[in-house]
Amino acid sequence: MARDILFHLVSGAPEQVGPFSHATEAGGWVFVTGQMPTFPGEPDRPVPEGIEAQTRLVIDNLSKVLAGIGLGLEDVVRTGAYLTRFEEDYPVFNRIYREYFPADRLPARTCIGVTALAKGALVEVDFICRRPA
Repeated sequence: MARDILFHLVSGAPEQVGPFSHATEAGGWVFVTGQMPTFPGEPDRPVPEGIEAQTRLVIDNLSKVLAGIGLGLEDVVRTGAYLTRFEEDYPVFNRIYREYFPADRLPARTCIGVTALAKGALVEVDFICRRPA
């Protein structure tokens, strides 16, 4: 019996910092692995300083993954966000995040404070998307 699961590695997206696919897809649902504020093609380059620059880079990286599998931010139905300095960075993170989504199409979201992230990042974000019929 064939499984209807696709595992996506996207050319031009940031290199993985662990053993995972950029996204997996099953039954029209797409689960995009959390992205870090790393530079595609430059895995050894330090992450940028500050939550604003890191948030923009993370969402740009997620957008590259989505574009590589024929989706866009309009297909995002849920977001998971992880901040290492929650109290300090939450307002700025929200301001930047809102720039990427129209006010009438904000995905459901969970935002969690965590003690640490890979590469010393301040933020990581993942997406759940639905492929249009």
